[in-house]
Amino acid sequence: MKKVSLAETPVEQLRLPGEEREPGVIYFGFDRRLDPSEDVRMYAPFLRYLERQTGYRFKLYVTEKNGSVVEDLGTARIQFAAIGTMSYLEANKRYGVQALVRGRTDQRKGEYRALIITRPDSSIRHLSDLKGKSFAFGARTSTQGHLIPRIMLKEMGLDIKDLSAFEYMGSHFEVANAVMSGRYDAGGIQDTLGRDLARRGLVRIVATSDYFPSSTISAAPNLAPEIVARVRNALLAFDPRDKDKEGLYHWEQSEMPFGFVEATEQSFDKVRSWAEELGLLGPGGGRP
Repeated sequence: MKKVSLAETPVEQLRLPGEEREPGVIYFGFDRRLDPSEDVRMYAPFLRYLERQTGYRFKLYVTEKNGSVVEDLGTARIQFAAIGTMSYLEANKRYGVQALVRGRTDQRKGEYRALIITRPDSSIRHLSDLKGKSFAFGARTSTQGHLIPRIMLKEMGLDIKDLSAFEYMGSHFEVANAVMSGRYDAGGIQDTLGRDLARRGLVRIVATSDYFPSSTISAAPNLAPEIVARVRNALLAFDPRDKDKEGLYHWEQSEMPFGFVEATEQSFDKVRSWAEELGLLGPGGGRP
């Protein structure tokens, strides 16, 4: 399990390394977004909200760095997880995982965008300038860090083979560092983080994508219907900007800053088609 700081995280909300699973506890996982310690500190207060609303006990489960949240969720090692659309498509295809809700963005829709960023002094001005350049993608199963940037390149007539080099990073935070440090010429990143870095003059935005379905909270297959229904209702009632904001930790940096909208399977049709066209949903799931 990835080592994280517990300085401001109540231990009762986090499954510790080597700790036995507790009966009656619902385990909640997540795709890595920022630094793991920040992810943990952000989700722990959210789990306390779910406990108050549902009456269930929750613990945060941090998937090992080389592990898979998709596999953890699909095999019911965890019961719920905050995962991006690409992770959901893979989990749905391989295991029958169900998306309950999608995150509401600052436009108050269940959609988000990805950005392609470069350094402020870079010669890259347009997507066409990426030909022959090096590129930092997010995790292979990342929607904003991998799938959407691949769509943006494809729409410009560029394929991954047109890049001089590329690498998959573990999180948006790592993509940003790879670009800002000069290790890679450009990268694909979450819109919220990318805009914040651009406002601070640390990166420059080359292109902004169309809207795509935002991150989900999804449920493992074969969970009791009453558990799924109670958790879904609690998620839809979550109001992080007003009545439920007390105690939250930087929830505005999450991919659901305004709470949630209900997910429907039809909302994923377009992005699923793109993932299939790009070969990201083959027999082995989302790993090309």
